[in-house]
Amino acid sequence: MNNLNRQLTNTENKLPIKVVQFGEGNFLRAFVEYAFQKLNKEVDFNAGIAVVQPISKGLVSKLNDQDGLYTLFTKGIKEGKEIEEKELITNIVKGINPYQDFNAYLKLAEEEELQFIISNTTEAGIAYVESDTPDMAPPTSFPAKLTVLLHHRFNHFNGDTEKGLTIIPCELINYNSDTLKKIVLDYIDLWSLSEAFKSWVINACSFHNTLVDRIVPGYPKDQIEEYNSQLAYKDNLIVSAETFFLWVIEGGEDLKSKLPFGKTDLDVKIVDDMQPFRTRKVRILNGAHTAMVPFSLLYGNETVKESVDEAFTGPFIQSAVFKEIIPTLDMEKEELEAFANAVFDRFRNPFVKHMLSSIALNSMSKFKVRVLPSLLEYVDRKEKLPVHLVFAFACLLQFYKGEFENRSMPVNDDQAIMDNLKSIWETSTFEEVAQRVLENTNYWDQDLTKVKGLKEGVALALKNLDTLGVQKGFEQFQDELKA
Repeated sequence: MNNLNRQLTNTENKLPIKVVQFGEGNFLRAFVEYAFQKLNKEVDFNAGIAVVQPISKGLVSKLNDQDGLYTLFTKGIKEGKEIEEKELITNIVKGINPYQDFNAYLKLAEEEELQFIISNTTEAGIAYVESDTPDMAPPTSFPAKLTVLLHHRFNHFNGDTEKGLTIIPCELINYNSDTLKKIVLDYIDLWSLSEAFKSWVINACSFHNTLVDRIVPGYPKDQIEEYNSQLAYKDNLIVSAETFFLWVIEGGEDLKSKLPFGKTDLDVKIVDDMQPFRTRKVRILNGAHTAMVPFSLLYGNETVKESVDEAFTGPFIQSAVFKEIIPTLDMEKEELEAFANAVFDRFRNPFVKHMLSSIALNSMSKFKVRVLPSLLEYVDRKEKLPVHLVFAFACLLQFYKGEFENRSMPVNDDQAIMDNLKSIWETSTFEEVAQRVLENTNYWDQDLTKVKGLKEGVALALKNLDTLGVQKGFEQFQDELKA
């Protein structure tokens, strides 16, 4: 079988470079390239992408070996139906390794039609490294590399404000572009670059916070023969992703005209404030995951799909989301429920085997960020305890005991947390466990024993779990709370 290339597939490589992308990993190739290919196909956007390898080791050489081509397989559930699709991605014009050819990297700044900078250099990528200097080829950090590129463009086009760039980072940190912009401006000050350049960055360039959401398992090495059998060529950069796609970008009408995703069916939301969407994702998607894990592992399930399909655990998780989490959020109920339904479609994806044990890492801190705000907001608004979330809280504490019904639990957290919870369980009654854990402000940044009824509710749930098991324990707990 022949290796993938443009001659073999009869695909031209004449798109002008409108996008410089920092990062060549699975996520960007299954997300950004996919999105811009849709723009090219559906609204004749005519955008080529130049991919920059952000660290010294990477995939750019493999990408160039295939003329920038690779195959994207998407699989998932949408409105109850299984969907499998594959598409040859063709919009990467070139890949550049600045560690091997720094001049080629700088030349990207001279591209006449360049409009966008997009990145995903991992959460650690948007960092300030004080030792970086403007004469390094290249500097260490991504923001420093970006500052050098912007400075070269500013000089090449003599400060032309029409040549400013739209910068859209996709790293998974909140306020990602605000953070990136601050670091770029810090480098301008550190390196004593001109005030005219600083003004150009502030006024001619725009920075946009984002939220990205798509599960990308990446190269399907365990099923590679099955994937290869569907192709007429050898592809060393196959990438697999779920069907679900969401890109929320902060911006106004200017950005909507620059990026006409509104003319496609892709779920790209350009909004004034992305924080409600971030809260929605953290509370519903991440919150359901985190509430589900200890509860479902105690019950005996092993995967996310098994958890949402099982006759008892599935309705429990649904009720936690639809009856207790959604009522605490301030977006339109229909939009929240549509998102939640899409989340459950994702949880049921038969093509992704998502082990509960693999997402049990740091469950205490995850619960504080993802679940506890919903629980507390529910109490505040309804003046009663959310039955499912309180029971899930008790399951979390039971999980950290390390065993349940003669089964070992895959607890994986900071050693100090695990040791503390273990010692509490060894020396305390259910009431004392609830008291000692809930009053620990190091865990929750507040004393949760002050929340009316919560300590008593968690203690009662722990007692019912221990004496009756998960299902009967929850049913008894629910009856006793109603009484």
